[in-house]
Amino acid sequence: MLSVYEGFFSGGARIVHSDVLLGLVEGGQQWHRVLSLHGEVHREATTQRMEDDACYRALTAGGIEVASLGRTAGLVDGTVAASVFSGPELADTARAMAGADVILSLKEQPLALLNQAGLPRRPVVVCLHRSDPENQGRALDELKAAIADGTVAACVCCAESTRDAYEAAGIPGELLHVIPNGVDLLRFRPDAALRLAFRESLGIPVTASDAPVVVFAARYAGMKNVPLFLRAARAWLAREGGGHVVMCGAGMTEDNPALWADIEVAFGADRAALGDRLHLLGVRHDMETVYAGSDVVALTSVSGEAAPLCLIEGMMCGAVPVTTDVGDSASIVEGHGFVTPFDPDAIAFAWSAAVADRELFAPALAASRERFSRTRMIAAYADLLDHVVGDVRDGLRPGVGGQ
Repeated sequence: MLSVYEGFFSGGARIVHSDVLLGLVEGGQQWHRVLSLHGEVHREATTQRMEDDACYRALTAGGIEVASLGRTAGLVDGTVAASVFSGPELADTARAMAGADVILSLKEQPLALLNQAGLPRRPVVVCLHRSDPENQGRALDELKAAIADGTVAACVCCAESTRDAYEAAGIPGELLHVIPNGVDLLRFRPDAALRLAFRESLGIPVTASDAPVVVFAARYAGMKNVPLFLRAARAWLAREGGGHVVMCGAGMTEDNPALWADIEVAFGADRAALGDRLHLLGVRHDMETVYAGSDVVALTSVSGEAAPLCLIEGMMCGAVPVTTDVGDSASIVEGHGFVTPFDPDAIAFAWSAAVADRELFAPALAASRERFSRTRMIAAYADLLDHVVGDVRDGLRPGVGGQ
């Protein structure tokens, strides 16, 4: 099987999909390769090279071959249109597709390539990871074109909100299959040693009563509503004298002038007094350490989210989730944390409540671990892909079960 990525850059969809591929290969019954349209991506004020990406390294270390068309995304002058491909690029794609029984498209953006005339016809499984299909440029049109062409065998939705949104946007319901996100429970778990190490690295006391920590793990993007998070952080830090706020992800660094502007607006005159308890960590490859060291995992997104990985990973490490009501977030944190309105003071109060009730939430978080298991997720993907391959061998047209 061949997976096609738009590129390797920080984000939950790439983490989930790469982990799925590794799990499928570990089972020994499927063979996978990856083709990336871009070899380097400039976004969120960060240059992200494929070879430096944690997902790329994990895939190649797991024996999965990864190739790239060598494109560079994010060029200011926009020299190459996203839907225009050269002869050599199409030839490379055709060779990569030739040996595959099924193509997996990580989100719908790679369909701009897979829809090009002259490429081998293969059933395509499109993996969908957002809840706003009409807010992604031409991607929805490309998905509809691929369905009309008869190449889409199935769409995997990582959340119920994803299925509902795409069906409302005109995607046939029989093609939409929900497989909720899961995480590696051996990696994401409460860990006292990691908690100590993380807090010591930032000079933060170990106990939550002395120094509660709120973590915001997100890329610097409009949908993440960073200004709202920062206004809540200012209110919470002013009230919690020993509290600390950690921001990590692409663009969450001192090198991002847009983030600094947001901080100045949100904190104002309090910047000097409170700023030493606001930590900008950028992209981290040890999120299990960050979450284990935190007491609250926060999300303030306004749109686009489906099943946010940060909430699941943080919960599994013992952090209490506090989120706005977007995508499946409310159902994910039900009984485990808090859902807030888009109000900074309400969010700040919820963070304090989460810290105070952290021990009370611990049994519910522990009891929910199987629900968020990577093993469950990979088994569901394997079952779906086996059905698609079976249909191919039986000569049925795309659509699980020959539908």
